[in-house]
Amino acid sequence: MLGGRRVLLAVTGGVAAYKTAYLARRLVENGAEVEVIITESGLEFVGARTFAAITGSPPHTDLFAADEVSPHTELARWADLIVVAPATAATIARLANGLSVDLVSATLLASTAPVLIAPAMHTEMWEHPATQRNIERLRADGYQLVGPGTGALAGGDSGVGRVAEPEEILERIESMLAPPGDALSFLVTAGGTREPVDPVRYLGNRSSGKMGHAIADEAARRGMAVTLVTTSSLPVTPSVKVVAVETAAEMLDAVAGVEADVAVMAAAVADFRPAHPSATKVARSDGLESIDLKPNPDILASVVARDPRPYVVGFAAETGDLARAIEKSKSKDVDLMIYNDVTEPGSGFGTDTNRVTVIDADGVTDDWPMLGKDEVAVRLVDRIIEGLEARG
Repeated sequence: MLGGRRVLLAVTGGVAAYKTAYLARRLVENGAEVEVIITESGLEFVGARTFAAITGSPPHTDLFAADEVSPHTELARWADLIVVAPATAATIARLANGLSVDLVSATLLASTAPVLIAPAMHTEMWEHPATQRNIERLRADGYQLVGPGTGALAGGDSGVGRVAEPEEILERIESMLAPPGDALSFLVTAGGTREPVDPVRYLGNRSSGKMGHAIADEAARRGMAVTLVTTSSLPVTPSVKVVAVETAAEMLDAVAGVEADVAVMAAAVADFRPAHPSATKVARSDGLESIDLKPNPDILASVVARDPRPYVVGFAAETGDLARAIEKSKSKDVDLMIYNDVTEPGSGFGTDTNRVTVIDADGVTDDWPMLGKDEVAVRLVDRIIEGLEARG
């Protein structure tokens, strides 16, 4: 359920920090990507190596010792959800008053992600008027709380202030990250089709499917219901429904069976296929002077023609001809056309980066710099959502 979602755990100085280690493990088991921030006082209760072993990466411990230029803003942008567990009275006070004095408080102050607070403290501290004022301020700011419960506390005491159990926190995380019932449905195509000449050989192209898979992953990360029709065997976020195909005809059939609010047609579909593929391997000795070709179906056109029509994004992999891509955008009647020059180093098939130009329905272009394909996917999904909002 949490496949591909990014959860940032902020661990502060309380004995209940050991429970957050188990929470981190449960999040990883459920497919979440987990990063940990732990305060200096938190390290007095749980070591950094514990979280590193569980999550696969060392926790972030200092606002100024990191290699990143701005670790708090990078973590803030990375997270889909921030969980503060345990949240001490001192941490709650800092967050309620917007004090940026350590990596935890600085990151939350820089974040627009939803935040879940799991308070943990002695009963007298929890019931103190100052703490209750701070809790109300956090609620007013949109933070959600889980717990505290009643039970055994540090030092042999008992009462209100016990941190919520990891399974209860996990349940709240799943609820907060679950897509709403009316979540947008995304159809994404990816990879290059393979059109058989015989059982051994095919006509194809160099598309790896990396761009389409990155778009599917990003849409899923944001809670969209994603179906990916792909020729590629690249890994994908577990929540994505994958339909594997090889030929353009198979892709057409698969796409026809998917209803969607948004269709991102990133696949490199072969324009032609052999008219008479051989049922047996063509031997060199038999010779093959020519291959008769016939056009493949226009999958993009079939999606544009739907009623109701989804928001449609096409792709134009060209060799330096932006004007041709602009004309293609108009003739195909898409909402957006994504052009890239496959002859440019770093922007062709199989690379991890891409330089694209976004062409809107009016032919207006927006040149993006060379970016990682993951970052192109982030920007593209942002642009799609903006387009849908503009439609109302």
